[in-house]
Amino acid sequence: MSNRLTQIATRTGDDGSTGLGDGTRVAKDHLRVMAMGDVDELNSSLGVLLAEKLPDDVRELLVIVQHELFNLGGELSIPGYQLLKAEAVMRLDDALEHYNAALPRLKEFILPAGTRSAALAHVSRTIARRAERAVVALAAAEPVNETPRQYLNRLSDLMFVLARVLNRANLDGLGGDDVYWKSEKLARSGD
Repeated sequence: MSNRLTQIATRTGDDGSTGLGDGTRVAKDHLRVMAMGDVDELNSSLGVLLAEKLPDDVRELLVIVQHELFNLGGELSIPGYQLLKAEAVMRLDDALEHYNAALPRLKEFILPAGTRSAALAHVSRTIARRAERAVVALAAAEPVNETPRQYLNRLSDLMFVLARVLNRANLDGLGGDDVYWKSEKLARSGD
């Protein structure tokens, strides 16, 4: 993992293959490459979220998460290698407990909406779920450490909780509460 990119356009992928971190070449639609791509997209979506006004503690946490996702991508790029540590999952567990403690208990489903930062957190949540599914699919085909799957599962949960936190942060004057789903069936039964 000590190699640094010196040339971006190598043209070696023109045949539909790409190189893994261990030097092997696989098809660009290989399950491993798909998982790496979903993790990369997740990391990029967090970069967009970090361009927003955020509470300092949330910003600090998301920067750590970006570094951990880069480690996760590195681990996925080298079959049999472990780079993401169990402590990263525990950090997410601690963050979940911390941020969820201050939120009101959910009694209804919420929509992925509200403030711009909350909506972007929801987008990251859904990408984390897709990345998790990609890692699960890869693990069904070849050995994968369990930490990446656990990390993505917790991160998706954390992004849901952070979306709720960001809706209440009121940094842009639009915050206040979650946006609740209004079920037509429930509305009719309440008449």
